[in-house]
Amino acid sequence: MTVPSPRPAVRVNAPTERRNPRTMDIDLLPTQEILSLINNEDRTVPDAVAATLPELARAVDFAVAALRGGGKVHYVGAGTSGRLATLDAAELSPTFNAPDDWFLAHHAGGPAALIKAVENAEDDDEAGARAIREHAVAGDFVLGLAASGRTPFVLGALAEAKRIGAHTGFVSSNPATASLVDVDVVVALETGPEAIAGSTRMKAGTAQKLVLTSFSTAVMIKLGRTYSNLMISMRATNAKLRGRNVTILREATGLGEQECSDALLAADGDVKVALVCLLSGVDSAQAALALNETDGHVRDALVTLGAATR
Repeated sequence: MTVPSPRPAVRVNAPTERRNPRTMDIDLLPTQEILSLINNEDRTVPDAVAATLPELARAVDFAVAALRGGGKVHYVGAGTSGRLATLDAAELSPTFNAPDDWFLAHHAGGPAALIKAVENAEDDDEAGARAIREHAVAGDFVLGLAASGRTPFVLGALAEAKRIGAHTGFVSSNPATASLVDVDVVVALETGPEAIAGSTRMKAGTAQKLVLTSFSTAVMIKLGRTYSNLMISMRATNAKLRGRNVTILREATGLGEQECSDALLAADGDVKVALVCLLSGVDSAQAALALNETDGHVRDALVTLGAATR
C-alpha cells in the first residue's frame, strides 16, 4: 500500500501570524479579563480601517464605474475572508434591491466551504483564475481579500482578472506583502497580531467586515440607492419592512402616515416613485419616468421635475 506523501507546509510571515505580547497570559485569566483583552484589541480595528479610506474610496469608484458600465463587482476570498464576502454580497439585494448579479462572491471550495472548511481549497490558484475566467469580463471590478496577503486562490483570481482587462483591488492585513501584488488599488490594513496568533477571524476579519460594509454601502449610495441616509430601494418582503417604507416616506417628506401610505399604494409599493410624487407633486407615471431618465437617482429626478430637494 502506497502512503501518500504529506502536502508541503508553508510558513507565512504575516503580522497576523505573530504572537501578541499583550495577550501572552490570556489562558490564565478569569473570563471577563479574557473578554477585556479581546475587546481592547478589537478597539484598534476602526483606526486601521480609517487609515485606508483614500484607497478604499478608489475601490468604490472602480466598482461604481463597473456597474454603471453594465459590468459586475466580484469578491474573491477563502476561509473567513470568503465567508464575509459572501455575506456582504448576499445582503445587498434585500437591503438596496440591487440586482442579484451586481455583486458576485467567489469562495474557495465553493458553497460547501461556507459551512465546513474544504481541504487545500485556498491553495488552488488555478481554481481562483477559473472562477474569474468563467464569470468576469473586461470592465468588471474584482476585489480580492486575504488577511495573510498570500492566499493562492485569491492571487490566482486577481492575476486572471488583470489579464482579461478587469480592474482589481486587494484587501489584506499584511501590508508588506499586499503592496507587491499587481492590482489597481491596495487596501492594506495594519491590524497587527491577533489576540490568538493566526486567528484571522478576529481583528483581520473584523477589519474586512468593516471594509466590505463601507465599500458596498458607498457603492449603493453613489448609484442612487439611498435618499439622504434612508434606504429607499429596500425590498419590503414582510410586514415590518412594509411599515418601515411608510416611516421612510414620513421621515423624508415630513408628511403624515395616511398621505405617505396612499402615495406608496399609488406607486405599487415603489418607495422611490412615491417619494418623488410626494416631493414634486407629480403623479406616479411622471415620477417613474423622471427616475428612469436619471438612472434612479431621486435628487436628480426632483431637479428634472423642477422640485427642490431636501
